Amino acid sequence: MRVLLVEDDQFHASYMEDVLAETLPEVTEIFHAMNGEEAEHEARALTIDAVVMDLRMSRRNGIDAARTLWMERPETRILFWSNYADEAYLRGIATIVPEDSAYGYLLKTAPRDRLKLALRAVLVEGQIMVDREIHRLQRRAASPRNTLDDSEFAVLLDLAIGLQDRIIAERRGMSLRTVQNRLLSLYEKLGVDDEASDAMPLNKRVRALNRALVTRTLNIETLETAQRDFDRWQSTRKRA
Repeated sequence: MRVLLVEDDQFHASYMEDVLAETLPEVTEIFHAMNGEEAEHEARALTIDAVVMDLRMSRRNGIDAARTLWMERPETRILFWSNYADEAYLRGIATIVPEDSAYGYLLKTAPRDRLKLALRAVLVEGQIMVDREIHRLQRRAASPRNTLDDSEFAVLLDLAIGLQDRIIAERRGMSLRTVQNRLLSLYEKLGVDDEASDAMPLNKRVRALNRALVTRTLNIETLETAQRDFDRWQSTRKRA
């Protein structure tokens, strides 16, 4: 098995190489890329069976790199390994993973034994594994009452990159009324309505973005990816 390790921190890279060598005798070669851009080039040049991917990197984040790798080789098994338990990352992964593909999401603070289990489960056995600590942290930050559904999250992404309601409606295949209803719902779930008052009027769109960033429902990498997705959609729209 040939594994590509995508990690921009040398300490973490060395640690992961040691754990891979110790845990998986199936691994014959380990290749190293410093960021998502290098990862895409390495994966094209080499026959890679599995990937361990950091999420937050300069020059192309882990979500964007994984999307490209899966588009070109959907059978690739990827374990995401990150310092961050952002809801935005988990949602981003869920939207790009091909059907029946194996992936995992583990925090870098996980004990060595749990890391070993995740590596074997995802890279060798082809299972889906999300660290229970990630779910625990997300449950602490959000309750079912204020968790955004997929359509609300899609509208939030478009709001965050500055789109008007009519463009959101066109892009998402919704009516204008549906978009406006989704906005009202996400304002409520993000707590924007609770902060507004006659004495202190707020721009709800801006405040919703602020709350989404504070609660890590969105992060910078997710916004960058959303902008690139919109640019691709806009190019297709212009050609149509």
